[in-house]
Amino acid sequence: MTTPPAPTTPAETPVFEPVVSAEALETEARSFIQKLSAMSSQEIATNLGWTLAIIVGAIVALWLLRFAIRAIARWLSPKQDKDAESGKQARQKVGGWTMIAARFLATIISLGLILNLWGFDVRAGALGQVLGVFWRAGLIVMLTIGAIELVSFAITRGLHRGARHAKDLRRAAQLRTLAPLLQAVTAGLVGIIGLMMTLSQFGVEVGPLIAGAGIIGLAIGFGAQTLVKDFITGIFLILEDTVSIGDIITIGEFGGVVEDMSLRTIKLRDFDGTLHIFPYSEAMVIHNKTKSFSMAVFNLSVSYTSDIVRALELMHEVGDELRSDPNFSNFILDKIEVVGVDSLADSAVMLKARIKTLPAKQWAVQREYLQRIKLAFDANGVDIPFPHLKLVAPDTPVPVSPPRGAE
Repeated sequence: MTTPPAPTTPAETPVFEPVVSAEALETEARSFIQKLSAMSSQEIATNLGWTLAIIVGAIVALWLLRFAIRAIARWLSPKQDKDAESGKQARQKVGGWTMIAARFLATIISLGLILNLWGFDVRAGALGQVLGVFWRAGLIVMLTIGAIELVSFAITRGLHRGARHAKDLRRAAQLRTLAPLLQAVTAGLVGIIGLMMTLSQFGVEVGPLIAGAGIIGLAIGFGAQTLVKDFITGIFLILEDTVSIGDIITIGEFGGVVEDMSLRTIKLRDFDGTLHIFPYSEAMVIHNKTKSFSMAVFNLSVSYTSDIVRALELMHEVGDELRSDPNFSNFILDKIEVVGVDSLADSAVMLKARIKTLPAKQWAVQREYLQRIKLAFDANGVDIPFPHLKLVAPDTPVPVSPPRGAE
């Protein structure tokens, strides 16, 4: 009785397969050394000349590529920044990584041409296959980096151009806020595609990597729920126009100017220069002080002995005077609204008023108004009291018993 043969299972496809073997490279290197030793002095001199020409040609090609990248960056840069220092810095950043990849690619191409010139078969030989892999990978990397830099710069230019032509200031701020987010998303997508294409050139099977990345991404998604929450919350904050770069907001006990909004954090620059960084998940309540318009609110205290009616008239007069001032007329959107007597405090009568201003201009208007109203109160005898305690004697004296032992 014979046992049946064990069923054969198809061999699993390896995830990584080398392009060429080490033995093939060693054999081709020995053959190249033999050809090199058989060359005459005239052939060596001619090949050296062509080698120098190839190197010079590669340098000139890189210089032309750099000039073209700078021209494209200058064309894509925002018009208002072309002569500014920020515009120069932005153009210097564009093409930096592309030039690094281009130098690598030019080195591979030049090396292949030089080896082919010296008798090394780079098209059919083992080393030619290796150089071909590096050439294709370098080309993919250069195109990927170039696409990331140029697309990101084009997004910045397009959104800033839209912000310049936007009729609403809030729409302009929203477009400027979306620029870094779109840049990050675009760079991530293009980078992943370029990485997969580059790995495939080195014999790496991309299919298992994509499946493994999906499983790892799912695990990360369950383990990093806060990060996902931050990302989603930030997207809705921008789309709903809750806050934008340049707004002055308060989160908890901290406030400042919104300096940057990334995929998961919001950064506030305080008045003293302190930078506060909040994940979106921790910014549960946001107080935006500069959305659409702002209000300069005044809580003035006058003494009980002052003329309240005259004080209210002075508040109206100073408000109208401030609105007619050309230095502040562009900041004020409406005439002053004097509410009247707001409360009766222990030692003062509280008067309340407010002025509607452009966003973030309420503090400048408030400081100027307080200075002018103080001068007006002093000139018209309206007293601004300070906290004090008044002792009033009783109507009838309180009898005092004689001390003990006096009788």
